[in-house]
Amino acid sequence: MQNSDQAPRVLTVANQKGGVGKTTTAINLATALAAIGETVLVLDIDPQGNASTGLGIDKDQRDKTTYDVLMGDAELGDCLVKTAVPRLFVAPASMDLLGAELELAAISNRNFRLRDAIWAQNQKANKGKSVQFTYILIDCPPSLNLLTINAMSAAQALIVPMQCEFFALEGLSQLLTTVEKVRNSLNPRLDIQGIVLTMADMRNNLSQQVEENVRNFMGDRVFKTIIPRNVRVSEAPSHGKPVLLYDLNCPGSRAYVALASELLKREKKLKSAA
Repeated sequence: MQNSDQAPRVLTVANQKGGVGKTTTAINLATALAAIGETVLVLDIDPQGNASTGLGIDKDQRDKTTYDVLMGDAELGDCLVKTAVPRLFVAPASMDLLGAELELAAISNRNFRLRDAIWAQNQKANKGKSVQFTYILIDCPPSLNLLTINAMSAAQALIVPMQCEFFALEGLSQLLTTVEKVRNSLNPRLDIQGIVLTMADMRNNLSQQVEENVRNFMGDRVFKTIIPRNVRVSEAPSHGKPVLLYDLNCPGSRAYVALASELLKREKKLKSAA
């Protein structure tokens, strides 16, 4: 775990394709990291607010949201909400984010609003005035808009959930192009931490073929852990719970615990190489 004078590791969970398990991965990876002992924030900037709902945060608990943070009307620390999982917090989203892109367009530092808010939060945490996080996971909308650009500008690395389906590589190539543009113009440190294969049915030849193609294309960037298609994972958000709270022993829960462990091993390797 990081010392109090260090900044959190900021990871953006992104894919411009919808329905790939992006929010499910953000919720359950964050839960697994917290269960292992990390102090984690899920920063929800998707107007749908599914990450907030999936962590049990009702609409009436969202007095201040990430919209207020992006608009400069609140600090990040003002909208932190504790979840039912120890050491796991969420900065919730609201439908107000739907208009954020138009409103941000008139602001000079529009690409860095989230980065600056995270920096300010960490300054307060270092002074003992707010929660000190070791990991921040940003859940993005399923599009490459100004909200997602803010998330990429704020992050050290991306986690890319990818459904095991036919058009997976096509979507990945589009995302890689955007990452390269952000790296060149806004955030030179941005890297791809890993690609998570989701909703896999390894009895299915298509899932196996997609896995083979993605691993051939991206090599070690693809996590070894594969998230299986699992009914319990799909059911959990309707109960306002991560799957690890809903059914700890189901295959989906076990996969997300394994993914968190693999992520931390990668993180340790990166630190030792730095």
